[in-house]
Amino acid sequence: MSVASAPPARTSAASYTRPALERPFEPVSTRRTFEEAVEQIAEKVRSGDLAPGDRLPSERLLAAQMRISRPTLREAVKMLTEAGVLEVRRGQSGGTFVRSELVPRALLHSSWEVRVSEVSGVLEARRLLEPRVAQLAAVHAGESDFAAMRSAIDRKRELAEQSDFLRHEDLFLQLDLKFHLIIARATGNSTIVTLMRSLFRRLEIARDMAVHAPTVPDWVIEIHERTLDAIRAADFEAIEAVMDEHLAQLEQIWERETGRGLVRPLPDFLQPVAERSGLLRSRPAGAAAQRPGPRP
Repeated sequence: MSVASAPPARTSAASYTRPALERPFEPVSTRRTFEEAVEQIAEKVRSGDLAPGDRLPSERLLAAQMRISRPTLREAVKMLTEAGVLEVRRGQSGGTFVRSELVPRALLHSSWEVRVSEVSGVLEARRLLEPRVAQLAAVHAGESDFAAMRSAIDRKRELAEQSDFLRHEDLFLQLDLKFHLIIARATGNSTIVTLMRSLFRRLEIARDMAVHAPTVPDWVIEIHERTLDAIRAADFEAIEAVMDEHLAQLEQIWERETGRGLVRPLPDFLQPVAERSGLLRSRPAGAAAQRPGPRP
């Protein structure tokens, strides 16, 4: 008769040491309500949901939507007006209107900021998600979406051609964000739009580095032209290729500027995707997955 093996010894609660938290707790925000209202309106303008000339809902309706008092809303509108983002027009056809799409960064809360050490994870998430979002947009996009993409590209080109381009960096970056959000909206999926907006805002620090790199504004415009062409043609392979080139260049700029590598082994379930998208294109047999450099 066989003897059953003894069950493994259990670790007592007294001897167990819980691993340290991966991230420490964050300071508790002490923001005032009107600051949250400022941020919400500013983000709508920055992302293109509200454009210059658009009229905001009435004070009564907007305060009700935000669940804040009307005096609090007036304080938020005053701050945005002083910053040049909004303007208040008097008279029968008056109201509160968007004056400029350029939103000073000081109006955006630091909760969107991301630590340098976290950017690699955000870039990895973008590489996984953005090509699929663009391919879905190719299925559902209409002429109005293509026209909006074209408008964003043309405006970026106008800025890049100006001799004082450095004065317009913020607007260039906002138009870059707008282009990608137009693609997300073209999917017709509001969850994707919310997800991609969060992702792009968390990449602010990396995009700042990119726009300062030599020739990058012209290169980004050319990449966006090709992205628009590929989406309009519903060419999934071309979308994959241009997104791969775009993201590889952004990753290379990040690595060069920070000295932080982004390479790490890919999980098994991503190997087929990586092979199709070019993540493993330059990898020697048996070597760890490598990010491709920019194409000549």
